[in-house]
Amino acid sequence: MVKETYLHDKHVALGAKMVDFAGWHMPVQYASIIEEHKTVRENLGVFDVSHMGEVFVSGKDATDFLNKVVPQSIDKLPYEKAVYCQLTNKNGGLIDDLIIYKIGIENYLVICNASRIDEDLNWLVRNKRGLDVKIDNQSHNYSLLAIQGPKAIKLMEKMGYDIKDQKSFTIKHTTICGIKLLASRTGYTGEDGFELLVENEYSEYLWDEILKQGEEFGIKPIGLGARDTLRLEAALHLYGNDLDETTTPIEAGLSWSVPKDKKEDYNGKEVIMNQISNGTNKKLIGLVMEDKNIARHGYEIYYQNEKIGHVTSGCVSPSTNHNIALGYIKNIAEITTGQTIQVMIREKLHDAKVVKRPFIEKRNRV
Repeated sequence: MVKETYLHDKHVALGAKMVDFAGWHMPVQYASIIEEHKTVRENLGVFDVSHMGEVFVSGKDATDFLNKVVPQSIDKLPYEKAVYCQLTNKNGGLIDDLIIYKIGIENYLVICNASRIDEDLNWLVRNKRGLDVKIDNQSHNYSLLAIQGPKAIKLMEKMGYDIKDQKSFTIKHTTICGIKLLASRTGYTGEDGFELLVENEYSEYLWDEILKQGEEFGIKPIGLGARDTLRLEAALHLYGNDLDETTTPIEAGLSWSVPKDKKEDYNGKEVIMNQISNGTNKKLIGLVMEDKNIARHGYEIYYQNEKIGHVTSGCVSPSTNHNIALGYIKNIAEITTGQTIQVMIREKLHDAKVVKRPFIEKRNRV
């Protein structure tokens, strides 16, 4: 059975095109995807991302437990700060990628991908043996609204939220429009913005207030279609496309997020540390097509007439007017930035240039 968010009827009333995504009936677009994309880049958009998972982890051993299941150093995470993490298996592969927020003493909020909530919970429970820790899945009780774009600050201030001391990747307990909620300065677009975690019963009122008070800033509701093009321009990974259980953080280009000096053991540590020291057999690259063809998920990548990998994500980039893609290839030394390789599209090879990621300048760090 396909699930619906608490805001489902709001999307239908706004004329959204609804699709099944990760087991949820979600809005893919309200107007054109390109129009919605540009709205976020230039003004302001609001997304319903209530399909994401919210798991609270607490107890005397909560920090030790999280240190055991992710490569990141959770013991060094300050109060009200967030860290991007990976939930790794015994081989260093990615069960999921997460954001972990410290919201109290031995009290954390873990945000999971919608399609991986059950897998994540299963793995977390399997790894809690002998530890005093509570794993509380509250995904069904909360809605998550993302306000993204260069005018996000203006809207939040208008709604009575004092953001002067809140930097990127932080979270605060606050009250907005008379509603108690958690406000994090995070997002999935490459733009500055906020994600508001609110109890379901208040989500419709908050959604309406965001659209009403954001009208002067050009706010629009944004669907999953533009969310995908926005995140791809920012070279942000999508689980199931760019990440999976056979890929390690190092292969995925996420070595920047993995501490080299973490003393505590964690699942897959030996494999991950070995890859940091000795390199990997495959690597993630960014591509820009040199013609009008689009390199889509699953298309094969070639170099000197040899198949060397596949595309994981691809789209037309509304911000650059280029066709961009991410993909995994064999770790061949001469394939670096500026190298021309090929993508097989409709049984014909088309040139693509390897480029640095992200494809645009990100503006989400404050």
